Amino acid sequence: MIKNYFKTAWRNMMRNKTSSIINVSGLSIGIACVLMIVIYIQNELSYDKFHKDADRTFQVTLKGNMGGQEFWAGNTPPPVGNALVSNFPEIESYTRIYKARDIVVRYASNNSTEKFFTEKNIIAVDSNFLEFFGFKMLIGDPATVLLKPGSVVITADIAKKYFGNDLHNYQDAIGKTIVMNENKKPFTVTAVLENIPSQSSLQFDFLMPVADFPAVKQFSWSWVWQQMISYVKLRSNIKTDDASIHELETKFPAMVRVQAASAFKRIGKPFDEFVKSGGRWDLHLLPLTDVHLRSAGIGMPWLSHISNIKYMYIFGSIALFIIILACVNFMNLSTARSAKRAKEVGIRKVTGSTRGQLVRQFLAEAFLYSILSSMIAVVLVAALVKPFSDITGESINLSVAFTTSVWLVLIGLTILIGLLAGSYPAFYLTSFNPVTVLTGKILSRSGKGALFIRNGLVVFQFTISTILIIGTLVVFKQLNFFRNTNMGLDKENVLVIANSNRLGNSEESFRQTISQLPGVSNASIANSIPTGNLFGDGYTPDQNGEEQVAKDISLASFIIDYDFIPTLKIQVLKGRNFSKDFSDSLSVILNEEAAKQIGWKDPIGQRIQYPGGNNEWYTVIGIAKDFNVQSLQTPMTPFALFHTSSRSYDIGTSFMMVRMKPGDITNTLSKIESKWKTFVSGEPFDYNFLDASFDALYRSEQRMGSIFSIFTGLSLFIACLGLFGLSAYIAERRIKEIGVRKVLGASVPGVVMLLSKDFLKLTLVAAVIAFPIAWWWMNKWLEDFAYRINITWTVFVIAGLCTLLVALLTVSFQAIRAAISNPVKSLRTE
Repeated sequence: MIKNYFKTAWRNMMRNKTSSIINVSGLSIGIACVLMIVIYIQNELSYDKFHKDADRTFQVTLKGNMGGQEFWAGNTPPPVGNALVSNFPEIESYTRIYKARDIVVRYASNNSTEKFFTEKNIIAVDSNFLEFFGFKMLIGDPATVLLKPGSVVITADIAKKYFGNDLHNYQDAIGKTIVMNENKKPFTVTAVLENIPSQSSLQFDFLMPVADFPAVKQFSWSWVWQQMISYVKLRSNIKTDDASIHELETKFPAMVRVQAASAFKRIGKPFDEFVKSGGRWDLHLLPLTDVHLRSAGIGMPWLSHISNIKYMYIFGSIALFIIILACVNFMNLSTARSAKRAKEVGIRKVTGSTRGQLVRQFLAEAFLYSILSSMIAVVLVAALVKPFSDITGESINLSVAFTTSVWLVLIGLTILIGLLAGSYPAFYLTSFNPVTVLTGKILSRSGKGALFIRNGLVVFQFTISTILIIGTLVVFKQLNFFRNTNMGLDKENVLVIANSNRLGNSEESFRQTISQLPGVSNASIANSIPTGNLFGDGYTPDQNGEEQVAKDISLASFIIDYDFIPTLKIQVLKGRNFSKDFSDSLSVILNEEAAKQIGWKDPIGQRIQYPGGNNEWYTVIGIAKDFNVQSLQTPMTPFALFHTSSRSYDIGTSFMMVRMKPGDITNTLSKIESKWKTFVSGEPFDYNFLDASFDALYRSEQRMGSIFSIFTGLSLFIACLGLFGLSAYIAERRIKEIGVRKVLGASVPGVVMLLSKDFLKLTLVAAVIAFPIAWWWMNKWLEDFAYRINITWTVFVIAGLCTLLVALLTVSFQAIRAAISNPVKSLRTE
C-alpha cells in the first residue's frame, strides 16, 4: 500500500514538473542551510570538551576595581592557583600559563643551513600542564617532559617544520637542540604532541617550563601582576552546577584578603584601605567549556577563537526561519493548486477512497519531496563545507561535519518537513465535499477560502526576509563605522615592525636611517602598539588639597620616544609633547579620560605616583586627545604615556612604527627591509600594517556579517522561489481573463500591474511588520558595543525597497510572460 502511495506521488511530481522543481529546490536549499548552521553550531559548542576532566576544569578569572576602573580579566596573578588549592579542599589541582613574547627559534643540523623563524605561539607552563589537560602525545611522558629547565615540547607540525617533512619517526626529534633568542639558551626537545585541535581555546606550538622565564619567579609574590592564566580542577565528588560554584566563590574573598595583604602593602596600597575606597579583587571560576562562547566581557588576551553565545542563538534562529520558509513555499503552492487537485479528490472519494487514505497519499507526496530534498541537501553540504569553513574561519571538514548528531538532525528534519509541509495541504484538500467539487462550486471556494492563508504565508516569508536584510545592513554599517571612526590617531599607512629590539644597540640608529628614506615621513619606537596587549597598573594621584581627586587610578600605558605622538598624529590638547629640550624622565602625558577620572581642575603640573615601580612621582606635562588603542567594542581606556628615559617598567618588548607617505608603499617597504638586513642579517623582518591590526579586532563580527549575508540571500531566494511558483500559477488561472482584457484594449503594463499589485501590497505589509521587530533585535545586538551606530530610517527604507524590488522582479517575469501571450490561444476554446 505504501509503495502505491509513493508511486502515485512520483507520478504527480512528474505531471507538475515546474512546481516540483520549485518545491525540491526550496526544500533542498533550506535543508542544506540548516545542516550547515547545525554543523557550525556543533563545532562551536564542542570547544575544549576533548580535554580530560573538562567538566570539572575551570579557568580562574579576576573581577576587579582599581582606581574606579572596573575590569574583568582572564589573566591572574602568579600565586592564585596555589592559594586556591591550599585553602579549599574542593579544589584538587591547578596549572598555570605564561604567554611568551615573539621569539626567534633557530635550528641547524650538521649537514644543513640554519633555519630560523619568528614563533608567536610559545607558552611557558607548569610541569603538570600536559597531565592536567590531557593533550595527546605522539612521544614522551607527560609527567616528566617539562620537569627540567631547558626542556621544550613541540607539536607535530613544528617537528616537521624544523627537522624536515621526511621525519618518519617522531622519536628522531627527541633530543634535538633548538636555540631560543629570548635568552640565547639551547633547549632540548623532550616530547612531540599531536597538533592542537582547532576546537581548543588554547592554541600553542611550543611548551616551555615557567622556570625558564625569570619574570614569573620575580613576581611570584605579587597579587597585582596579572600575567598568568590559572586553571583549577575540582575533585570528582564536588558538584559543578552554577549554584555550587557560586557557593564556593563566596569563600574566596576572605582568602584573598589574607593572601594578598602583603603584596598590596608592598605597593603602598594596604588591602583593607583598598577595599574601603571602593576597590575590588574578586576571583571567579569560569567553566573551561564556557571559555569559547560565554566569556563575553572578560578580557582573554592570550586565548584564540573566542566567540559569543549570542551568535549561536542568532544563527539557530536563522536556521529555524529558513526551514519554515521552505515549508511555507510547499504549503503555498499546494493550496494554490487546490482547485485542480480538488477534482482528483472528489473523484477518489466517489470511487470509494476514505479521507484517511487521501491524507496518507498527500503526506506521501510531502515525504517524497522531503526525502529527495534531503538527499540533494547532503550533496550540497558536502560540496560547500570547505568554502563555508573558510568563511567562518573554523576547521570544518567532511570527516567532522557529518557526525551522528548531524545525521539524526537530518533524519528529524526529513520527517518534520514531511509532516509540517504536507499536513496542511493534506487535511485542507481532503476536506472538500465531492458533490461540491464535481459541480464546480469549489473553484470559488478555493479561490477565496485559502486566499487569507496564502497571503498570510507570503507576508510571513517576506517579513523574515526583510528582518534578515535589515540585520545584514546594520551589521555592515557597524563594521563600516569601526573602520571609519576617528580613533584619535591616524592608523593609515603606518608600518609596524615587531620585535625591533632585535636590533640591539642599533635600534635608534636604524630608526634614524629609515626616517631619511624618501617614502618615510616619520618613525617611532615604543614598548607596545595600539591593538597590542596593554600593560596596566595602579597609580596614586597627588591630592594637592582637591577633595574631588581620585585616591588611586588604574592606567594602561606605553613607554614611547619623542616621535610617537607625531608619527601616529595624536593631538596634544594641553601642555606639550616630550622634548629633547627638557628632562622628561619623570614626566607623563595623560589622555582626556585619565584626566577626567582623576578629577584635577587643571592637570598640567600635577603629579601621579607609581607604587609598582620605585614610588616615583611623575609630573603631567600634557593632555592628549582620547585615542583608541583597543576595539571600539570597549570603552575608552584611561591612558598614560611615559618617555623611554623614565624606565618606569620593562615588559621586554619593542616596536617600531613607520609612517609611510602615500604612493609607492611597496617600494618603500622593500627599502626598509633592505636596510633591516644591512643592520641584522640573521634576524627575521616581521611587520604588519596598523590598519590591518585594527581590522583584525573585528574579525568575528566580519565573519558574522559574511555568514549573515549569505543566509539572508538564501532566505530571500527561497521566498522568491515560492513567489515565482505562486505567481506562475495565478497567471495560469487568469490566462483567459488576461486574454479578454487584451482584446478589450488592455496594455501590457496594465496587465503586469494587475497581476503584480496584490503581491506588492503583501510585501509592503511584511515590511511594516518587520521594521519594529528588526529594530528591537539589532538594538539588542548593538548593546555589546561601547561605540555604536544609531539605526536610522534609511536602513528600513533600503531593506523595504530591496524586498519590494526582488518581489516585483520575481512576479513581473510571470506577469510579463502572461501579458505578451497571444489572446487568441487562450480564448479559442471559449
